[in-house]
Amino acid sequence: MGAEFLFMDDNARPHRANIVDECLQSEDITRMDWPAYSPDLNSIEHVWDMLGRRIAARQPPPTCLPELRRALLDGWCNIPQDQIDNLILSMPRRCKACITSSGRHTPY
Repeated sequence: MGAEFLFMDDNARPHRANIVDECLQSEDITRMDWPAYSPDLNSIEHVWDMLGRRIAARQPPPTCLPELRRALLDGWCNIPQDQIDNLILSMPRRCKACITSSGRHTPY
């Protein structure tokens, strides 16, 4: 990943388990400091939301696991790249808003 690599996760319990900490330390991976109550910085959550909305809007909705799998793959492949680019470009604003709110709720 390179010398400047910084690992970003949130404070979900599975991410903070001792075994995860030990693995990251053993690989010399630096973890980004993360505000205790703020998932607002994790752009992938917004991508999951986009995907979920696409699946929820399908008519008819998927009725079995193979249909759901196809719908998820189709939805994922059809998320416009510019929407993902905009999420990435919004990171400085998101970080600033999170700092301003002391890690609490932000408009993102």
